[in-house]
Amino acid sequence: MKRAFTLLLLVAFGLVFAGLVGDYSERQTLSSLAQYYLTEVPREIGAPNVVTGILISFRGFDTLGEVAVLFMVAASVGILLGGRENELEHPPVAAGEQTVGPSELVRNGAEVVLPLIFLFGAYVIMNGHLSAGGGFQGGAVVASGVMLFMLAYPRGTISHRFLSITESLAGVLYVSIGMLGAIFAGGFLDSRILPRGDFGTFVSAGAIPVISALLGIKVGAELSVIIDRFRS
Repeated sequence: MKRAFTLLLLVAFGLVFAGLVGDYSERQTLSSLAQYYLTEVPREIGAPNVVTGILISFRGFDTLGEVAVLFMVAASVGILLGGRENELEHPPVAAGEQTVGPSELVRNGAEVVLPLIFLFGAYVIMNGHLSAGGGFQGGAVVASGVMLFMLAYPRGTISHRFLSITESLAGVLYVSIGMLGAIFAGGFLDSRILPRGDFGTFVSAGAIPVISALLGIKVGAELSVIIDRFRS
């Protein structure tokens, strides 16, 4: 009976997805909304990367909500698993039990790759207004480096206090810049509180590089804490 129900459920999902795929047709022309963004983002805020311009400035409240959700997830994980901190730092070893550490390949590879991962994460964060990337993507890259560090050094510790303070300061500055945009520019998180600079250069697009850096710091710190809390 259970197998029949599972098979029926798979067939139902298959029919739903087949209907979606069958009715799909690629749009040949841009919608009016897409045309508006493609025109206004470079002209108004000077960001060649339209996606970053939309997420950070035009739809800043959505980004603020996403950051708030990630903060609540990190706080919830910390509350649920916070009592295991000492246990994780010094896991008990049974009598006669031998612990197996990471292989030499993992440890030596981490020593070579870790600096490159953090450097690439910083590059993605700071160049989000020029090319594919931004604060969320770069923060995730940095957090992946933290995960590799934990795999290479299982008994290594990460200062949750430092990460919490860093994440909090980044969040406060992020909201503060948003309020400055509402006061001195056209709205919350309006990047025009700083000069636009020359289009396509590193120092351009107003406050977008600053906001992207704060987002990258905040996301990287929060994801690193979440990953470390689940370490067993």
